Amino acid sequence: MSSDIQSTFVEAATADTDGISTAAALADDANLVLEGALASGGSVTFDEPRNITILSAGDDSGISFTVTGTDETATAVTESITGANAGTATGSTYFTTITQIAAVGDPAGNVSAGSGTSIAAPMFRGRMRLRGLYAVNTGTAGTITFREGSSTGSVRMQFNTVASANTTQYPDVPDDGILFAGGGYVLYTQTHLSSMTVFYVG
Repeated sequence: MSSDIQSTFVEAATADTDGISTAAALADDANLVLEGALASGGSVTFDEPRNITILSAGDDSGISFTVTGTDETATAVTESITGANAGTATGSTYFTTITQIAAVGDPAGNVSAGSGTSIAAPMFRGRMRLRGLYAVNTGTAGTITFREGSSTGSVRMQFNTVASANTTQYPDVPDDGILFAGGGYVLYTQTHLSSMTVFYVG
């Protein structure tokens, strides 16, 4: 007997604090050079859509950095991130690709950019019905959110992981499944989830 059920495996690479651009001095209003371990040919494509971080060696709290790329839906997007004072500034946009990071102002010291720990993984980008899932926990509990259409779409389901590394969970899904008419996305922080297999009908 055949089945229409498909699966998506969700697992993001470990965050890399200078994977986009390694530490270097920047001139006023200059672009970071995208040459970190995650970059290829002057751009970055992540394994899963995620936020980015910018590390400043000096006090960059009075300037910002404009990040250009595409989001979790493959739509062109920019984000302005205010710099940090000798620390890390964390963005909130989920990027699939990065094509440019530009300083808006004069950085006080070396600047680097990397991948963050917030993920918005696509389950399926078309109409789908979630039928089940299998999650592997980490040592920290947290909330996993399922949204329709994009990372800001309607919440269709949430569940809490447990603080028990490498244990598994099979959260209950109603017999008829949960409909994501515009596609489905899983939002989580890496400290809260190791990996997940999602079962759906598309």
